[in-house]
Amino acid sequence: MLLDYAPILILLGLVLGFALFNVLISELLGRRRIALGKADAYECGATGVGDARLRLSIHFYLVAVLFILFDVESLLLVPWAVAARSFAAQGVGATVFAEVVGFVLVLGIGLAYVWRKGGLTWDR
Repeated sequence: MLLDYAPILILLGLVLGFALFNVLISELLGRRRIALGKADAYECGATGVGDARLRLSIHFYLVAVLFILFDVESLLLVPWAVAARSFAAQGVGATVFAEVVGFVLVLGIGLAYVWRKGGLTWDR
């Protein structure tokens, strides 16, 4: 049984050896260049302004969680819509449809609540 995995283990050993060899050679033979901007953070060519530890409003996280929630809803509804005919052919179409309507109703009530409370207004 271990003999079956021998080619994979040999390939793994060769890959790790090659990676370690390249890192070691570049460390030993590479030139050491000291530059002024080498240790600075790179932000797509723009110079950094302010502190990296920016405090964000809790509202930002609320919008992010709501996005994930409704994204998951759409991910669950698409496979159901694709399989709806097979559910109907099996005779459980009405039950599955009622469950999906309940699911969407609960999420719709949640969306209405958040909307009413002003959770979707971005500029507070």
